[in-house]
Amino acid sequence: MRSLLFVLSLICFCSQTSLSWKKEEFRSCDQTPFCKRARSRAPGACSLIVSDVSITDGDLVAKLLPKIANQSDEEQIKPLVLSLSVYTDGIVRLRIDEDHTLNPPKKRFRVPDVVVPELDEKKIWLQKVATETISGDTTPSSVVYVSDGYEAVVRHEPFEVFVREKSGDRRRVVSLNSHGLFDFEQLRKKTEGDNWEEKFRTHTDSRPYGSQSISFDVSFYDSSFVYGIPEHATSFALKPTKGPGVEESEPYRLFNLDVFEYDHESPFGLYGSIPFMVSHGKSGKTSGFFWLNAAEMQIDVLANGWDAESGIALPSSESRIDTLWMSEAGIVDTFLFVGPEPKDVVKQYASVTGTSAMPQLFATGYHQCRWNYKDEEDVAQVDSKFDEHDIPYDVLWLDIEHTDGKRYFTWDSVLFPNPEEMQKKLAAKGRRMVTIVDPHIKRDDSYFLHKEATQMGYYVKDSSGKDFDGWCWPGSSSYIDMLSSEIREWWGGRFSYKNYVGSTPSLYIWNDMNEPSVFNGPEVTMPRDALHVGGVEHREVHNAYGYYFHMATSDGLVMRGEGKDRPFVLSRAIFPGTQRYGAIWTGDNTAEWEHLRVSIPMLLTLGLTGITFSGADIGGFFGNPEPELLVRWYQVGAYYPFFRGHAHHDTKRREPWLFGERNTELMRDAIHTRYTLLPYFYTLFREANVTGVPVVRPLWMEFPQDEATFSNDEAFMVGNGLLVQGVYTKGTTHASVYLPGKETWYDLRNGKTYVGGKTYKMDAPEESIPAFQRAGTIIPRKDRFRRSSSQMDNDPYTLVVALNSSQEADGELYIDDGKSFEFRRGSYIHRRFIFSNGVLTSTNLAPPQATLSSKCLIDRIILLGHTSGPKSALVEPLNQKAEIEMGPLRMGGLVASSGTKVLTIRKPGVRVDQDWTVKVL
Repeated sequence: MRSLLFVLSLICFCSQTSLSWKKEEFRSCDQTPFCKRARSRAPGACSLIVSDVSITDGDLVAKLLPKIANQSDEEQIKPLVLSLSVYTDGIVRLRIDEDHTLNPPKKRFRVPDVVVPELDEKKIWLQKVATETISGDTTPSSVVYVSDGYEAVVRHEPFEVFVREKSGDRRRVVSLNSHGLFDFEQLRKKTEGDNWEEKFRTHTDSRPYGSQSISFDVSFYDSSFVYGIPEHATSFALKPTKGPGVEESEPYRLFNLDVFEYDHESPFGLYGSIPFMVSHGKSGKTSGFFWLNAAEMQIDVLANGWDAESGIALPSSESRIDTLWMSEAGIVDTFLFVGPEPKDVVKQYASVTGTSAMPQLFATGYHQCRWNYKDEEDVAQVDSKFDEHDIPYDVLWLDIEHTDGKRYFTWDSVLFPNPEEMQKKLAAKGRRMVTIVDPHIKRDDSYFLHKEATQMGYYVKDSSGKDFDGWCWPGSSSYIDMLSSEIREWWGGRFSYKNYVGSTPSLYIWNDMNEPSVFNGPEVTMPRDALHVGGVEHREVHNAYGYYFHMATSDGLVMRGEGKDRPFVLSRAIFPGTQRYGAIWTGDNTAEWEHLRVSIPMLLTLGLTGITFSGADIGGFFGNPEPELLVRWYQVGAYYPFFRGHAHHDTKRREPWLFGERNTELMRDAIHTRYTLLPYFYTLFREANVTGVPVVRPLWMEFPQDEATFSNDEAFMVGNGLLVQGVYTKGTTHASVYLPGKETWYDLRNGKTYVGGKTYKMDAPEESIPAFQRAGTIIPRKDRFRRSSSQMDNDPYTLVVALNSSQEADGELYIDDGKSFEFRRGSYIHRRFIFSNGVLTSTNLAPPQATLSSKCLIDRIILLGHTSGPKSALVEPLNQKAEIEMGPLRMGGLVASSGTKVLTIRKPGVRVDQDWTVKVL
């Protein structure tokens, strides 16, 4: 028996470390019956009409009925219940479910704990429904108020829902079922002779309630491109997947899976699922659509002309993008966002699912990880080498091998006999440690966690009601049922210092394999007919499983710190709302130039859909990067929101000092660049925390009417002030860079100016990648190099003022204690800097009750683009003069090589937390 288990584990292990992605292990649309059925449906197939419209509890409520009743009781479509709700700021929610008064076999699953409670406070209680007969219809439609500029229309026959502008030609924004593709397969009771099983490879899905899929079309108007619906390794602007000119007809799949060494260009779903799509068009207007559903989803982007023979006429056909949404189960719970600006849409989405958690400052620094640092001596040596080579970092990570036989919350007593002492040595330098905790629990009767989970009945069950037993890193494993809030609270308690023996306040957590990964399961995951609390089938909750695991772990760290310490938890699986609980990364990438390249559209997509604290493994998880690739990856990765180097245990060691002195210098400079910009990054994380606007942004978010930016996913914005262009090709020393807008851009390294609205062939020497500061912005920096972010706390600031054509600029700086929740109670500093008429002014943006103070000074003020030749500056209210000199523009560890000199006000002596002015004389 033991030899059989060994063989099984070896097979599973090899499958995880194979040389390429095994496509045959995963289902295509043709192998997924609900997807195949939905795709085969012809436009106009929907026969439902709207009836019995009323206003109930502030919502428009109606029934969906078949236009012609079927005489067969078995085939009779029962009425569906439709409700439409409206919220402030241009949000429409449409829900369609089975009628519970008709006693369906069970209640369909509604995803809990994703929509934030605050949304209820924004509900607009509808008072009345207007009617309007749309041209060509024989029955009136229902019209309700959305906002001053928009209204929602529920068309009765044929059934359709859309949002339109009130004024002018009443332009449509987004619509559902305009092509009549809506289909809702109702739950059934199994009777003798029914065979609803589905088979894939060696696995059988019992499907006890039969087919229960939902599908419908969604159209975006005035649209040039659509974006979003991560997680896929593909272009930022989503390519058509069906219709004329589409060669490989496979939809974008949303089904959380453990996909190792994934293809760098594929619509295949990866570790996470965010069913949120954003549309943007030539007018500069943006809209969005979100379906809250945790079951498997497939989404087609339909090519122009896909409906040429349908006979259905729609407005704005030339600039319309049609999509087809298909899900295996759940209900229709959708949100339509009217925009109209790009940042409006992400704010509207954030008001539904929440904004990003405010990270601790250390988490925004550099993280060093490997599967695995083998023992305490290895940890100490790696830590000391960073100091020896003058490379800052904040976090050292331990993968699964640090545990006692893959039992989480334990330590290998031989390799890590003194874990608390090890953590305290790191903490003495301001550094932290992260350990891994996955959802699969080793089935070992002597393992305390397994014993307790078994006794309490806290595991997911198989279809027969027994504790589900699957295969993962420890071998035979069971999986905590995270759908239950009671079980999540229990899980959170495992992170107390008493329960997690050997942990300290400087230890944080990494949730991997939480899709969940089951090596011997169908498609390397849990069977769809496994059961969660309340009889919920796994098919209904699958995509949210990792989200609930992430939530429970994050809440556990908050409990551990008695509500005083912000948690840090990295998750691989994602779902709407993940942003409220921590960071994510893009999974098991490969040391290839193409994977460096695709990391940018992947991170842009994640940020656009709420997950801003994200990154890709520097250097690629699999394989051995050549030094040039690794250097270029560090140079781009320094601008990722989450900045971590990580590697598989079969790869060669790749710490930054192992590739020769010159490459060490280049990687050190890239990391120094990140630490120089930490004040700017931290300010952007606060913006994301307040508004939902991502740290890293597509160019069109800042330049929404510049068509040249719409499909550009090699360059990206960091906030509104920095544009970064990566180098993604071996041996390249030049890069083609498009600089949008009409204003000037300043080279971040040497201050050289470039006019916006043009494409340039830029030098991209080995020292750096092209990066630019936007004219009209002010960026805060810290230029002194320390071992970690916490050791920079009292260091002075530099302000880089990039003047526009009007000789003006502005920017912000946010500061708090970097670790606690006191910022929620007003303990923070928020300053606005404005340069106008030759005067730089610092004003307070924090509320009057803000209590935090700081003795940090502004050490230097760099003026880029100043037209006169000033001699000095007057500082008020100190009434003293400050020196002005022409000096080098430093960024990271290197001085600009071009010899460019920039105007610098040295030591103005002003505090960062106070009001002051500096006037250039």
